[in-house]
Amino acid sequence: MSAAGMTCPGCGSTNIVDDDLYSQAQLVCVDCGSVVSEGVLANDPVGDVSFSRTTAVAKKPCANQIKGLQRVKAICRILMVNSEIEALSQTYYKMAYEHKAFLKVSLQKKDILTGCCVLVSCRLLNWPITIGTISCLLDADPMVVGAVYQEMVKNLSIEAPIVNEVLVSASNFKTFDVPEELAENSRDLTKRAVALVELAADSWIVTGRKPIPIMMAATYLAWQSLKPNKHRLKFSLDKFCQIAKVKKLKPAMKRVAEIKEVLCKLGKEIPWVGGAMTPNNVIQQVECILQHRYALLRRAMRTHEDTPVTSVVKQNGSNSQDPSGNWGKRVLFAPPCVIHPKKRRVEQCEHKDVTGDEEISDSEIDSYIRTPREARDFSQTQELKNEADTEVPKTAVTLVAT
Repeated sequence: MSAAGMTCPGCGSTNIVDDDLYSQAQLVCVDCGSVVSEGVLANDPVGDVSFSRTTAVAKKPCANQIKGLQRVKAICRILMVNSEIEALSQTYYKMAYEHKAFLKVSLQKKDILTGCCVLVSCRLLNWPITIGTISCLLDADPMVVGAVYQEMVKNLSIEAPIVNEVLVSASNFKTFDVPEELAENSRDLTKRAVALVELAADSWIVTGRKPIPIMMAATYLAWQSLKPNKHRLKFSLDKFCQIAKVKKLKPAMKRVAEIKEVLCKLGKEIPWVGGAMTPNNVIQQVECILQHRYALLRRAMRTHEDTPVTSVVKQNGSNSQDPSGNWGKRVLFAPPCVIHPKKRRVEQCEHKDVTGDEEISDSEIDSYIRTPREARDFSQTQELKNEADTEVPKTAVTLVAT
């Protein structure tokens, strides 16, 4: 279509047409080929257009974001959490990845961010996971993981529950209307409670357990052990939670008994303490046990290894001929799921001929493995036998010579 009233500035021709071959229509002279509307495209006010509007395809996540989502999914599968926690973790990771505070950070920090998203999802849905577990899975420093976690919670405005609310409430004992013999310094109480939790972690008590009952039990025992007078020792866990204004949880009493049992096992190894160590008198020795914790753990493990297997089985109350017995009854410390396994229904199968290709159970394999005491006895017996075998030929040669 020709444009009326326009002339070509090059040749003066009026034969000017619309050239719509390109995305931007232009006026071109047919005679000389000059572009008459050359300045129209440059002076066209386009304005600010976003990148997503100038492309034909939708915005896709980058490679690092896809890798991070896969990492979140892998951590959830390792921890065996439910699908709700997994979906919530991926949602938080997408929000954190696109937040301006985490756009220009290192890949290491983004990797730690995956674990923090799983951690906050587990806490919101009351799943027993700690920062130490996440740090172990990420192979990162717990202090760095804690810092990234606090930054993520602050930037995303997530109201995560306080795990050690028992310790926070109990540390304010001075502000409550209690007698002086029951009041305690918050710093000393925190230090002693954390040491008891570390001891519980070394003895497998923390494994697979919810953190709040463990903190409740550790705080209660720490408060008793700091000043083990008659007033505190007579205080029950119910009264302690009532004064601290904390709701008591049923598993807390079991955690108290388990921690006391570990303290008794270590208290027996203290050389300067005479008499039997019982849950009633072990509170007085908590400070000494925590001070020499690692040495007492090594000594207790060594003493347990030197103890005959039959006496250990009798002490634990299990029968060595019981096919359902597990190795948790024969060791000093073991995870709770091993010591108290779930009873599985045994399917009654028909008797079949033994072919020799049957699988050997773990309990049967454990019965073939020698204990350290049996291995030492076996080696001593072999040495005595070799010495006896070497002495017999010498005696025979002497008799022949005479």
